Amino acid sequence: MYFPTSAARQLLTVPALPDITPEPVLCFEASPRKSLFCLLTRSSLTVWRVRPSAPLAHISRSETSLIEHGDNTAVTWSPDGSRIVIQTTMSYLILVTVDYVPDVSAYQPSHMGPSVQRNFLPGAGEGIPLQSLSLALEGVICTEGQVISVSPRKNYIIFSTSSPPTVQRIPWPVYDESEIEEQTTRRSLMGHDTWILNDHELPWLLYPDVTVTKVLHSISGVETWITSDGRAYFVRLQESRHSEDVSEIDEEETDKSSTSNLANGSSRPSTDSSGSQPHYHWEGTCIHDFDVPRWVQKQRSTDDSSGQSSSTYIEPRRAMAIAVNTRFSLVAVGTQSGSIEFTSFPTQDELTPTPKVVEIPNPYNRSSGSVTAMEWSSDGYVLAVGWTHGWAIFSLGGRCLASSLGVEDHIDGDRFQDAFMHAVENLFWAPGNFELVVLTPSGIKPDGQVFVLPFAKSATTCQHSPDNTRYAFLQMDDRALVYRGAEQPDMSIINPESDVWQHIKIPQSYLATNWPIKYSALSSDGRLIAIAGRRGLVHYSSTSGRWKIFSNMAQEQAFTVKGGLLWFHHVLIAAVEISKSYQIRLYSRDMELSNQNVLHREVLMSPVIILSLVDNSLLVYTADNMLSHYLIIPTADTIKLHLCGSITFDGIIALPSAVRALSWMIPNAQKRLGDPVDDLSVATVLMVVGGQLVLLRPRKSGTQEVNYDMQIFAERIEFCWIHLRGIGALENSLWGYDGQNMRVWLNALAIESSGSADEPSSVKESVSIPLDFYPLSVLMDKGIIIGAEHEAATRMNLSFVMFRHATSSHLFLHHVLRYHLESGQVKEAVTLAKHYQHLVFFAHALEILLHTVVESESTIDSEDPSTSTSPESGTLAAVIEFLDHFDASLDVVVGCARKTEMTRWKRLFSIVGNPHALFETCLASKRLKTAGSYLLVLHNLEQLDENNKDAVRLLNCAVKAQDWQLCRELLRFLHSIDDTGKALRHALSETSLVAQKCVMAP
Repeated sequence: MYFPTSAARQLLTVPALPDITPEPVLCFEASPRKSLFCLLTRSSLTVWRVRPSAPLAHISRSETSLIEHGDNTAVTWSPDGSRIVIQTTMSYLILVTVDYVPDVSAYQPSHMGPSVQRNFLPGAGEGIPLQSLSLALEGVICTEGQVISVSPRKNYIIFSTSSPPTVQRIPWPVYDESEIEEQTTRRSLMGHDTWILNDHELPWLLYPDVTVTKVLHSISGVETWITSDGRAYFVRLQESRHSEDVSEIDEEETDKSSTSNLANGSSRPSTDSSGSQPHYHWEGTCIHDFDVPRWVQKQRSTDDSSGQSSSTYIEPRRAMAIAVNTRFSLVAVGTQSGSIEFTSFPTQDELTPTPKVVEIPNPYNRSSGSVTAMEWSSDGYVLAVGWTHGWAIFSLGGRCLASSLGVEDHIDGDRFQDAFMHAVENLFWAPGNFELVVLTPSGIKPDGQVFVLPFAKSATTCQHSPDNTRYAFLQMDDRALVYRGAEQPDMSIINPESDVWQHIKIPQSYLATNWPIKYSALSSDGRLIAIAGRRGLVHYSSTSGRWKIFSNMAQEQAFTVKGGLLWFHHVLIAAVEISKSYQIRLYSRDMELSNQNVLHREVLMSPVIILSLVDNSLLVYTADNMLSHYLIIPTADTIKLHLCGSITFDGIIALPSAVRALSWMIPNAQKRLGDPVDDLSVATVLMVVGGQLVLLRPRKSGTQEVNYDMQIFAERIEFCWIHLRGIGALENSLWGYDGQNMRVWLNALAIESSGSADEPSSVKESVSIPLDFYPLSVLMDKGIIIGAEHEAATRMNLSFVMFRHATSSHLFLHHVLRYHLESGQVKEAVTLAKHYQHLVFFAHALEILLHTVVESESTIDSEDPSTSTSPESGTLAAVIEFLDHFDASLDVVVGCARKTEMTRWKRLFSIVGNPHALFETCLASKRLKTAGSYLLVLHNLEQLDENNKDAVRLLNCAVKAQDWQLCRELLRFLHSIDDTGKALRHALSETSLVAQKCVMAP
């Protein structure tokens, strides 16, 4: 879903200023909105713009400041981006204000003539002037204790210390006289507080004798701590009063978190307070725990009694970094050993969830080192991981999408510049998740430590719509990639070298000011594309090869797409936000983009979360947890939306923003005869909610109120494919990918037969297809799963790494056929296979099916001989019965036999029949090449007579058919089985082959 592409850009981190001493970058930090990032050296701070990548401001500390307060060690941004907090080696906090200067550009372009300027057009995101900003020293805070980690908040700063081990909070300083009264009130609520890490104040700590090494706070409000013993906790700051009137506690001032079932510890305010003065305490629960070996515990108890420490135990599961994914309720923990663990959010039933260890491919057995940095993309689909010796990208389900550990080291060490391939100190995703910004350790030169790695990603990460999943559709920084292999011959689909991707460049004039791309939509026929960036939208037709953009810039900049884009034939449906109001707009592809050409406007009360289109029904799910059904009605002059009804999912969907995919199924009787107003009350709704694939079946109570029976098909589903109009048994099938396997539920969406009350729970997973690449599309009419995998190339004569994505494919037909045959459904399997028998690779798919079943049954028999089945029973017999319905059965059987060990032949031919009889059948039906393959089988089974009569008969038939290639192979076969040449001479004497050759010679 995310694939690195082209090559990384290297940024020169030393500012081009006079009298600047080059210093290595210690760390960097992205601003809350990711549009800026700052670089910290020992004595200076530089603020950069992400796109275009350029420094905007620089500030250096004086030598006196360095001596008095210590060197810089770490840096963090305030949540509003107006301040930067620098941490020093002497435990001082230096506050730097970031002042944005409006209407002033940081850089002035050189004056060029119009003819020259046409050659220097701005790139993606480079059309907006670089806003000027200034950095100013606000003050220095002297802290109590050795500062370890700092986490600024809206109204205060939280930091942890050692000696003594505490967590402290101090308010931001305010100097504006107009805010004195407000600040007085704020300080009464949030003063300088100190919490000592012990059993009394923080009783929920598993081991209180620790310090907090990292305090992390996400934009969504989830706060995490990593303690010095390597454990991780979800925490939140809660208000409490030491008075009798507990009912007056104001919980609105507390930080919100997704954790529950938390213990608490109280605070120690540094100032005197009255009985009614609010106090604050920390509540927390452990999300990453491990068991220390007993010998270590025994050694520690011995050391405590003696007062000496004999050895230091390094825990491999010690948490080094943590990343919280609130969109999918997932926590990623990076450990000391370099492993990655995925953990679900804690629940009331299970305080410490069981983690899943992610498999890290390492074909060259290299040492990754410990985890240094981790960050989820803003859409929550991928995790970027940095190690002390490399980096990798993992999907939500744990699939490794790209890694530096699997790249060959064919490089020139002196010339190679891509240092991020060997070590990473920190990283973050740029806006739009099209670029990964990476910081490497300092090398010989104190410059060029920052790299920007470009990515191509699946368009379904932005918008999970059925049309976007019908085709493999990738989005890059400045273009869209559409897979056109489905329109090519069958062999082009399975050929990885075929050029089957159409590259569609996005107009430079639009992308220069509206980068990054937020939404991409493809029409059902794959011919129309819509793109929406920061503002406005554009659309493209592959038939005409033309883009349409707004001619009026003011109209384009007046709205932003929020909720998605869909194509209904030639009409574009867009959910937009304009002036804090929400609309659904309809645009025609045949008309120019302008406000005057909007076909219809539907005003909404809440922002749209997701749009979905099923036939002519538009489903709109909004942030107020409402699902609305609109009917698309074409008229003589225009096209309109008609609201048929809406229903709330309160009590069913806890977090509306977690809904990633939406569709529904309506009974056929309702489609033909029912009123569309009643569609919502009888529709079965399918959703992907926070990684859960959920089916909601309606059930009316006695009061005619609609309730839903919920069935959760699977957890951590990254994408799903819905096929309501599939082929044969694939109709109404549901396909989901969990990061490792493609999981298929056949007939899961058939709602006509669900009559009993226990029917919703009877849908079981039918097929699980393991894949060694990432799937992007299911070509139902071709029987193939199309996907991609990344490739990285290194050369001795290149100083950088080249990245690309390669197309991969996998036949799914034999998996589905095997499911039917194992269930005894031979008739259903034959019906399904007949839809695919025209494909070039159909016989190959049947051969894979037979080979898989033969190997599977042989493995079972070898492991447990008592389970050996009779020749008339078992899956293999059903497969042979199934193959007899197709002309290619003889070729399939012999092809499978030649690729299988001879020990399997007895079981195979005991069901298929005597291979000599099959050889005779091939001769009778003039399948000479197939008969030649059976001849090899007969030879290996020692069923050929001394005179090789069968070979001579086949040779005579080949001569009559003038199949000289087969004649050559038969003669070579006869020579190989008899070194004396007697068999070859006998065969030549029995045929007229030599005579014909002599006649044909002149």
